[in-house]
Amino acid sequence: MKTLTANDVVPSEGEQTIETKRRNAIKGAFFSEYIDMFDIYLPVVVLSPVLAFFQPPHLSGGMETILASLVFITTLLGRPIGALLFGMVADRIGRRKASIWSVSGFGVVTLLIALLPGYESIGIASYWALVLLRFVDGIFLGGGYTGAMPLAIEYSKKAQRGFVGGFIIAGFPAAYVSINLVAMLMFWLFPLSGMHSPYAQWGWRIPFVLGAVLAGALAMYYVHKVAESEIWKSEAAEKADQPEKLPLTDLLRGKSGRNLLQVLVMMTGFWLTQNIITIFLPTGLLVKTLHLSGFQMTFTLMITYFVLFFSYIGSGMLAQVIGRRRFFAIVGPLIATVGAALLYVLANVDGLSLAAIIGLVCVLAVLVTSPWGVIVTYINERFVTDVRATGFGVGFSLSVIIPSFYAFYMDWLSAFMPLRLTSVVLLCLGGLIGAAGALMGPETKDVDF
Repeated sequence: MKTLTANDVVPSEGEQTIETKRRNAIKGAFFSEYIDMFDIYLPVVVLSPVLAFFQPPHLSGGMETILASLVFITTLLGRPIGALLFGMVADRIGRRKASIWSVSGFGVVTLLIALLPGYESIGIASYWALVLLRFVDGIFLGGGYTGAMPLAIEYSKKAQRGFVGGFIIAGFPAAYVSINLVAMLMFWLFPLSGMHSPYAQWGWRIPFVLGAVLAGALAMYYVHKVAESEIWKSEAAEKADQPEKLPLTDLLRGKSGRNLLQVLVMMTGFWLTQNIITIFLPTGLLVKTLHLSGFQMTFTLMITYFVLFFSYIGSGMLAQVIGRRRFFAIVGPLIATVGAALLYVLANVDGLSLAAIIGLVCVLAVLVTSPWGVIVTYINERFVTDVRATGFGVGFSLSVIIPSFYAFYMDWLSAFMPLRLTSVVLLCLGGLIGAAGALMGPETKDVDF
């Protein structure tokens, strides 16, 4: 009996109308972002309370912090590698295959993490296995959107690209809300009270198994429902008789190289502002400065991310009307002024009620993260078809590295100003860098693929 391959299973060209292909590709990209972010946040939300399960007992506080950070940093380091590798796969072999391979990969790795034994069973090897698997997971996760998002944008109608890009990235807040709901359910069903309690021994594993199952379902969706990009196939057919070149070669030189540099500058700024909201604000501001309880912080963030689901889509649609370059050029300075002022109030004004904090956080998050409703579409429009996936993956992921060390920058700035002002300064700087990077490039909303 013949074994079915990805190319065999997908419906034939005659069985799928272009509208069906468009809808399936867009839904696939949304769920790719959703499941990617679901698996990214698993260690942050589900595993953080029980990292001691993998570590030697009686560690110093400083060593615990270092070991905990490695679990997340290694995933971060893996993402640009995955974006580059799977970006080249998507440009040379096809967007659809890159999506299937990467999603299948992080599904398997997530399942392996769920099966890891603890320190009491295999010693320190347990911790290093976790770190290694998170690094490999980061590679596959970095490739997860590199094929799926260009595929969806290439299928989108030009007038709907703004909505599609915003809708795809809305999978991020949807995943954040989902993983927190799952975590709350796990904590309720399996109380955490020491490393021998039900949650520490096996309760945390259930969300990882769920993440693996979701990845498997997405891989099957791409196998059975999603057709390869018509634009990529046309381009590949035209160049079939030409000598093959690595997409990275074309990406780093000429016009594509200049486009990549511009995208990296812009994304460095907007990653910096994004990290202030998604990483510093929950832990450094809401907990350490405003002293919210765990429940109050979770409640605030759940409302905020619920609002962000809709604001991302709204940003994409607004930029479709006024232009993506103009949107960035307007929002960047607004982040540097209005956003910085809101962050200053949260960090320095005492006696704010919970309702006031929730309102300020929602407005701040909507403003500061609004560029992300536009970024997916914009970066894809900045590159030609034969390097689009590689350009998108590298431009999106490589630019995260410098902003990720924001805590070190805050520490350096604290030598010159109060620590509470350092996040405000970085937010201002990030908004200005993002706007300057956008102004280095052209308007893209009328680009033809």
